[in-house]
Amino acid sequence: MLEVSDAVRAEIGDEEADRLLAGENAPGSYDCTSCRTPGNPDQERTSTVLFVGGETAVLAFAHASCIPSQVVSVSEEQLQGAVRSITGQTSPTPAVPAPASGSGAPGDGPAPAPEQAVLGVTCGQILVADELYPAIVVEPTGPVVRPGSLGPGDDFLPLLIEAGFMPVTNVGNVPSRLPGWSVLVAMGQLHAVLQGDQAGGQPSAWWQAHRPLPLTDGWRAGANQRHTVLVYAAPAGSIGQQPREDLLRDALEKAAAGGVLVAAAMPLTGT
Repeated sequence: MLEVSDAVRAEIGDEEADRLLAGENAPGSYDCTSCRTPGNPDQERTSTVLFVGGETAVLAFAHASCIPSQVVSVSEEQLQGAVRSITGQTSPTPAVPAPASGSGAPGDGPAPAPEQAVLGVTCGQILVADELYPAIVVEPTGPVVRPGSLGPGDDFLPLLIEAGFMPVTNVGNVPSRLPGWSVLVAMGQLHAVLQGDQAGGQPSAWWQAHRPLPLTDGWRAGANQRHTVLVYAAPAGSIGQQPREDLLRDALEKAAAGGVLVAAAMPLTGT
């Protein structure tokens, strides 16, 4: 019941793909690379997921209901971390408050201001339309200006609106889906927010974690159930690092009331 996409086949070759499908190199059991729960390709549909770094490639397995078979581009550092996780040589992860939070340098998204603002990310579950949704809240540590601009000013929200994010006036409504964008969760951790290539190429990282961020069981369960993550963004100083999800919701509502909140719904993985 193993699934090998055309993209994965092109990377690993027909011979290796055929061996996998014949069961020669398929695992008897595995831990799903998304939800981290056990899986068995003999009993359930299983996806092959190929993580490709600068010089390394790792073939992993996932429940087909969690992730379709695909090729995922990650940094070499992240891929080496994934290898250590798979082989049990996991290095200690810094403690983070719940909900999990962290920061990473912008990828192909808005250029940082001269003081080198980074995009801080907080993960939590948000009650929307009387239902819990997994959410990511993105807030820079300082003003963000357009590429090539010397400032002053903060163009973070205008740049996101131009990219397709929509202003939020009511946190109680589900944001519209942003085509081409997705949220990458692998090995049960948050790795990146991916931005689609308008030319049809591989998605690139708009935000990428310096070190993959741990996620709560509830967050992962909600994401796997809905296959959708709500991504909110606000300028520096609008949200802050909130220690509880109810306080995070209050901060989002305050930002929306002030007209400084944008959002989009994204699939759990890129297509």
